[in-house]
Amino acid sequence: MTRATLSDVLRPCLHDGTAIAGLVVLGWEDAKAFVAAAAAEHRPVILQAGPGCRAHTPLAVLGPMFTHLAEQASVPVVCHLDHGESLEVCAQAITYGFTSVMYDGSALPLSENIARTAAIVSMAQGFGVSVEAELGFVGYSNGAPSRGTNPDEVARFAAETGVDALAVSIGNSHLMQTSGASIDDDLLHEIQSAAPGLPLVLHGGSGISADLRARLARDTTICKFNIGTELRQCFGASLRAALAADPAVFDRNQILSATYGPMVQAARAAIASLVPDPVHATAGQA
Repeated sequence: MTRATLSDVLRPCLHDGTAIAGLVVLGWEDAKAFVAAAAAEHRPVILQAGPGCRAHTPLAVLGPMFTHLAEQASVPVVCHLDHGESLEVCAQAITYGFTSVMYDGSALPLSENIARTAAIVSMAQGFGVSVEAELGFVGYSNGAPSRGTNPDEVARFAAETGVDALAVSIGNSHLMQTSGASIDDDLLHEIQSAAPGLPLVLHGGSGISADLRARLARDTTICKFNIGTELRQCFGASLRAALAADPAVFDRNQILSATYGPMVQAARAAIASLVPDPVHATAGQA
């Protein structure tokens, strides 16, 4: 398959009662495992390079790496920049082959967030690249608190920016190590009503239980769940197990290869949690 854009994979979710996993990549081993998991589940996947990943590996390496995996895959693969800080970072990602960028202006005043997001959308559209943005602020477990998305701002934001997907804050938080997030259904309904037909995104998907993910995928316009922490937990556990099993092992490739199977299985579970039983699925429109 060739690379896909965010719009390519999210738009069908508005009607088929499913959602797509945005899986947070930190290196080659997990990226490869995520694509294998998506192929096994016969589902598209979004490979995400966030700030932590980019601090370790430059976009000039990540872009071709994601592109290679996408071109070898049997399912659509989105090459996605997560939490882009500026137009310059988003433009650099596009230069290196990313098919989707997320500009994060959530900490800015509304008008400034709109202006900067609109400029990035205008730039990205010229390259056929999708844009995700954030309205409200998705906080961090044991860190900066969330600020809920204001439904009164959603329609204006969507109309004036032309974004392809909108990340919202409705009780979700980044870096949750247990699935105890409580989603504000009333707020979600108001947001959906303000921007019908706009795919919504939940960051902090690891804090949302599999059953709740399935319900939201089936019954709402949430079309993308970002999932990272639970996969990193799997990586850490499998790496420790490999080292404990053979204290004499020292070869990097041999050690890291032990994480591949567990990471494929964890990613498959995450992807499958966003595909409710089709017998009970309903259209995911507002």
